[in-house]
Amino acid sequence: MRLLGNIVWFLFGGVFMGLSWWFFGLIALISIVGIPWAKACFVIGQFTFFPFGKEAISRKSLHRKEDVGTGTWGLVGNILWFLFAGFWLAIGHIMSAFACAITVIGIPFAIQHLKLAVISLAPIGMTVVDKEVAALLREQEAQAFAKNR
Repeated sequence: MRLLGNIVWFLFGGVFMGLSWWFFGLIALISIVGIPWAKACFVIGQFTFFPFGKEAISRKSLHRKEDVGTGTWGLVGNILWFLFAGFWLAIGHIMSAFACAITVIGIPFAIQHLKLAVISLAPIGMTVVDKEVAALLREQEAQAFAKNR
């Protein structure tokens, strides 16, 4: 089912938003100072091409420690990202979500576009993993939280 969803997604719009991510990544790469943003663009662009079966999570949750992208510098990077590219990518995903939501069959695709719109606002410090890995991490965090209460 994931394969079919990814194929339909790619053919009916995912390719355009994925290329938009890669376009912003190329601009960031050319500017040299934008290289950290370029890496995030290419990772999330790949995720945008084939999103079903995958999920974006914080690298802090995955690695259990902070790094440059999940700390203060990541926050600064996300603010700059939002101002220069994130807002525009979010608008693209929201417009795509409205187009998909017109039909009943397009509602799952609209939901995926809305998830990607949220990610596009602050992608620094995020990584893409399989849904099963994300579910396992959420379960472990819930158990740790319950144990500490």
